[in-house]
Amino acid sequence: MDREMVDTTGRDRLHVSVQRYGTKAVVAPAGELDHHTADLLREPLDTLIEDGFGTLVVDCTQLEFCDSTGLNVLLGTRLKAEAAGGAVHLAGMKPAVAKVFAITGAEAVFTVHDTLDDALKE
Repeated sequence: MDREMVDTTGRDRLHVSVQRYGTKAVVAPAGELDHHTADLLREPLDTLIEDGFGTLVVDCTQLEFCDSTGLNVLLGTRLKAEAAGGAVHLAGMKPAVAKVFAITGAEAVFTVHDTLDDALKE
């Protein structure tokens, strides 16, 4: 598999890493995703869509917090990816993050996997 790792480090509260696997990419935010840090996740996601990656997997295993701004980044990314013929999958959500998706109903519009390995099998 083609694999490249790029680290995008921003504010002390959110770090985002990107790994490319052929036509799939794994984006792993670590920390707190909110209105102060949302662009740190939005920018690499938008770039991957522009670069033609068909499947984006957001690895949420290290995401400690997600507010409505973070949720909107992911929802917007899903719409952009689908318009380009791709998809966005979420993997490994912690209970606090999963609760935001459940309360808002956003879990119904994403393909959610328990683990990153499960998401990469799609």
